[in-house]
Amino acid sequence: MHKVVVVIPTYNEAGNIARVTSALAKVFATISNYDLHILFVDDNSPDGTRVKIAEVIHKYPYVHILNNKRKGGLGHAYKKGFAYAIDKLGADILFEFDADLSHDPTIIPAMLEDINSGASLVLGSRYIQGGGIPKNWAFHRKFLSVVGNLFIQVVMLNFKVHDWTTGYRALTKEAVLAIMPQLQGKVFAGYSWQTGFLVRALELGLVVKEVPLVFIDRENGKSKLGPEYLFNNFVYIMRVRMKQIFSSRIFKFVMVGGFGSLVQFTSLYLYRMFIPSFQLANFLSIETAILSNFALSNLWTFADRKLKASAIPGKFLQFNLASFGSIVIQLIVAFLGERFIGLHPLFAVPVINLPVDTGVMFAVTGIALGMFWNFFAYSHFVWKKK
Repeated sequence: MHKVVVVIPTYNEAGNIARVTSALAKVFATISNYDLHILFVDDNSPDGTRVKIAEVIHKYPYVHILNNKRKGGLGHAYKKGFAYAIDKLGADILFEFDADLSHDPTIIPAMLEDINSGASLVLGSRYIQGGGIPKNWAFHRKFLSVVGNLFIQVVMLNFKVHDWTTGYRALTKEAVLAIMPQLQGKVFAGYSWQTGFLVRALELGLVVKEVPLVFIDRENGKSKLGPEYLFNNFVYIMRVRMKQIFSSRIFKFVMVGGFGSLVQFTSLYLYRMFIPSFQLANFLSIETAILSNFALSNLWTFADRKLKASAIPGKFLQFNLASFGSIVIQLIVAFLGERFIGLHPLFAVPVINLPVDTGVMFAVTGIALGMFWNFFAYSHFVWKKK
């Protein structure tokens, strides 16, 4: 029988302890085949929260408490609570749950069902059909909630996850053990823990599902959510997205291709100073760029598949053959451009007074079309994944 531990961080939640425990107990009574527990993680609340927790522990044998010596933030509380739940209580499945009953405990069975069907992380989602946010929220709260979540979707280019910031989650022990050690540092001590965990889960390819959640505003106590939540989340999501982009193979490919284009343009101008034939000068500039691209691709873009020294001559020949499609594309564009449009001056680059003619535009068009072929060919032939 799988052991489930609902982890509830608390700070000055004395008025909510009995209510949330009773609500969870009613749901627990309807669930079979699971060993269900509650773990309160209290951050040294000065309002008597621990006394209230001690009272419910006497009534419910499956209620536990972990006392933190200081108020370390939401993420800090969850990390401490998860570690305790796994190491001391033997948890197989863990829940993140708010003490103020903003999270509907009646959807716990549905979340467990998704875990049982193979999900590693299940989100209580406010932004899918059947979910929602409080109607009595002020406009600014609704705006920040909806637009903030949409902002993360746009930045991460991931619209499959509908609620990035929800704090109601079911997680497998395996997911927690895989991700929690990677979320160290002050940035993950607060609410950025939620976004950080989800980002890492998606990067690892874990199965993430969502269950509709109608979020309910708290009745007792004060929300711990402050302006630092928005700022820290914004900084974190921008930083992690930039890191993802800069480390992606497609970004490196584009950068190498961009540098190769610079090499090609520069050599094209130089070759045309000495070679009357535009087609020959264009061909030589393309081959010069290929030399540059091969070296940088091997050292950077495909560094994880870096070629052995003994394989470089043969692979360079293969690289040229693979690039042949791009060369043909660029030559065809240049030929058709010269044939039907002709070579005419267009403008001069300001400051350096560098002339730009239609020949340069033909080269730009050919390069853009050739890049699509190049990425496919390099990935599947020259630096083929083993």
